[in-house]
Amino acid sequence: MWFAQDSKSNWGEAVRFLRAAHPGMRRAIDLVGPCTLAPRRDYFVVLCKSIYSQQISTAAAASLFGRFRDLFPSRRPTPRLVLQVLDGDPEALRGVGLSRQKQAYVRDLAEHFATNRIPTRRLATMGDEEVIDALVRVNGIGRWTAEMFLIFTLNRPDVWPVDDLGLRKGAQIVLGLEEMPAAKALVPMGDIFRPWRSIATWYLWRGMEKVGQPRAHDRAARPPPRRRARRA
Repeated sequence: MWFAQDSKSNWGEAVRFLRAAHPGMRRAIDLVGPCTLAPRRDYFVVLCKSIYSQQISTAAAASLFGRFRDLFPSRRPTPRLVLQVLDGDPEALRGVGLSRQKQAYVRDLAEHFATNRIPTRRLATMGDEEVIDALVRVNGIGRWTAEMFLIFTLNRPDVWPVDDLGLRKGAQIVLGLEEMPAAKALVPMGDIFRPWRSIATWYLWRGMEKVGQPRAHDRAARPPPRRRARRA
């Protein structure tokens, strides 16, 4: 099952389903609040940013990608404009944080879009595995990036990215597991969240820090810390 989520709709049906699926998920939903996933249409920009984000911090990637966007009219890099810069002034891209390897990745991405090897107009109607297969043909894009694209950009509702460390850690904390599950062990755990595993993933990501914090009445019940006696 899959569909493209309408930006004007909400995830109410998914949330009601997930609340009933597991008590840990119900608590995470209560703590996190409404799911804010919304579809995007700037496919090329999203994937460019994913390449920028490889092996650097989120903050650094955001800063450098902002400088990259400044190179283009209306701050909107398009496949053909990026190829023009790469062919005419590759130093400009090095100056905004694109290493030689990442330039090769961005070039391959732009060429895939420019030649319709990534069928932009059909992505919204393609199956999940079809989208993944199209994206991983680009150098520098693996299955994890493609799965994030499905969740955050296309808003596919039933993606379960078991290789994601955040999902595995979130499952441990929110679902009350003794140990962080391996990717293989996490596969069947997602069955109780079908057909809304993407939304479950989002709540496991967002909920792990909140669920890990003691609740107000738990803090109130704790005895105050003992003070050490001062030495004379």
